[in-house]
Amino acid sequence: MIPSWCAEHLGSAPIEVLFARESLSEVVGLRLADGREVVVKAREAEGREASCVAAQVWLAERGFPCARPITDVVPAGSLAVHAEESRPGGEMLLGDTPDVARRYAAVFAWLMRELAGVIVPPPLPNPRWARWDHRDPGLWPAIGFLDERDQSAVPAHVVETATRARKRLLATDLPCVLGHADFEAQNLRWHDGEIWAVHDWDSLAWQPEAALAGAASGTFANASPPTLAPIASSAAFLATYQGLRGRRFTAEEEEAAWAASLWTAAHNARWEALHGDPPVCGEAVRTQAAERLRRAGA
Repeated sequence: MIPSWCAEHLGSAPIEVLFARESLSEVVGLRLADGREVVVKAREAEGREASCVAAQVWLAERGFPCARPITDVVPAGSLAVHAEESRPGGEMLLGDTPDVARRYAAVFAWLMRELAGVIVPPPLPNPRWARWDHRDPGLWPAIGFLDERDQSAVPAHVVETATRARKRLLATDLPCVLGHADFEAQNLRWHDGEIWAVHDWDSLAWQPEAALAGAASGTFANASPPTLAPIASSAAFLATYQGLRGRRFTAEEEEAAWAASLWTAAHNARWEALHGDPPVCGEAVRTQAAERLRRAGA
């Protein structure tokens, strides 16, 4: 499908595969016959893809470090496909100390400031790990391949934590904004100490600003497997973010931020439990939940 798609929509067929990755979407780096290097992304269409790509175009045109899309989103059967310029290179910035957290927070503040100017339809439904506002029955958003597994494998402390965090998030009446909901080390690249590229724009979400910042404060250090940053590092992230945005969170926003940090971690802990993986995130949730829930007022 991809060779013919490239010929039709990019005017040149691929002659070499540079890389290929598959997770929630298929991402393929290609060298075309005309010499260009591009990345083609294909994922199940949910109706949110055009908004994500439009926001990515806006950011790239304003100098934010991300790849620039070079096609619109094109339906291809059940898939949504688009191409973007290749932006290779850079290294992951690893570590979960408060100093590292502050560096990530500075990028997140820049990103959120730029996204505030984007006008697109909300990219709904939100990514499942940021979908605490779902209307499906039960605690978790409906995810067929997870729901069909034995739910008794999920530790009780993960279920309790997710329940309390979600209840606190649903009790807020904060306005939603556009933000990056998968702000993890594995999705960013750095060069000579400066941010070089932010990837994974399919993971834009429509949630309160404080909740998006809170989720990022817990996930910024994630490579593989995901876990939960130390509480002191999340606190440093949130303080730096607010300082750079020039506005202190209200008490309600502060609580929403801490609750969101736990919801995302609980989602990851459920995932690893249902897949029989070592409880890396589950253990972090177990040891940190009480204090994070206290800060969340949950």
